[in-house]
Amino acid sequence: MANIALRNPQYKFIQIPSSGVLSAKCTITIGGTLRYTLIKNVSPSTGCNFDISELARDYLNITYSGTYTIDTIAIVTVVTTHPQINGGGTAVATQTYTDTGFEAFGYYSDGSNPELPFTTNHKYLLAANYGKLATVWNIYVPTGVSGYVHYMTGGGVTSVSSYSGSDTQVVNQGSNILYINRIDCTKYGDGRKITFINRYGVQQDLWFFLKEVTSLNRTNEKYQSNTIEYPDDEYADYNDANSPMKLFNTQGKQIHKLSSGYYPEYTNQFFEQLLLSEYVWMTRPKKENPASDETIPVLVKTSNMTFKTSVNDRLIEYTIDFEEAFDLINNIR
Repeated sequence: MANIALRNPQYKFIQIPSSGVLSAKCTITIGGTLRYTLIKNVSPSTGCNFDISELARDYLNITYSGTYTIDTIAIVTVVTTHPQINGGGTAVATQTYTDTGFEAFGYYSDGSNPELPFTTNHKYLLAANYGKLATVWNIYVPTGVSGYVHYMTGGGVTSVSSYSGSDTQVVNQGSNILYINRIDCTKYGDGRKITFINRYGVQQDLWFFLKEVTSLNRTNEKYQSNTIEYPDDEYADYNDANSPMKLFNTQGKQIHKLSSGYYPEYTNQFFEQLLLSEYVWMTRPKKENPASDETIPVLVKTSNMTFKTSVNDRLIEYTIDFEEAFDLINNIR
């Protein structure tokens, strides 16, 4: 069973012999239900590929989880060859693929059909600290804050570990160690947690430790209204307190400009994956009850980023704009 990255093409292959086969059929079963049947007419002595990634990804439902549950789908792909065109006749050969689909992606350099964890030593599903040993990972979390981190066992099983507000490291993968670097951000507030689906298809936290600026963008439409009144016993008149210029469809969106604070150079991968993610959430105080937090969906409004280095910039800090992924006035119908 393979853990496949559904944001990349995923090809399922079957060999076509020199004679006796005129078509190939591909059935895709997702979550135990047959969803697709694809048929190709083929030429002798070739190979036939079916790309299942976009079809399967349609059934992958990504939701935020406070306990960092991983959203995956079970996929069984059966490819058969047939002696007649359009999938006719009894199957000549059968190739079966059993996969688990993730909201993950491999880079161009990872090649075709990328599978998690992409490299054999990558146990924690985070960007590694390549400045040290390949078995050492680092995350940066405010003092006293607990959280979760995902890892993958040697057998390809994905799981999640929790850490307390006082933990400074997690060791559950043999020689692989995750260091929890504690940052005191009380000078600027409590910090702001951004959670996103990273390249491994799991939730990852990235903290912004410095200042936050929140702005409101308002939109509306207007029209000229006729406010003249025509009483029966005198001339036409109007009420100067009744505005002839009317507004409608007024709506607002909030934007949060967050400063990351100072990170090591190797964590550039965290910010890269944040910009490439299609699922991002922000944890913030509730509007009517600031003593309690809520997690809301946001869009990364910043579209480009220049990677900073210690040589060029000395201190590594990023400022990123996040737009709330909904209108401020509830209009869900």
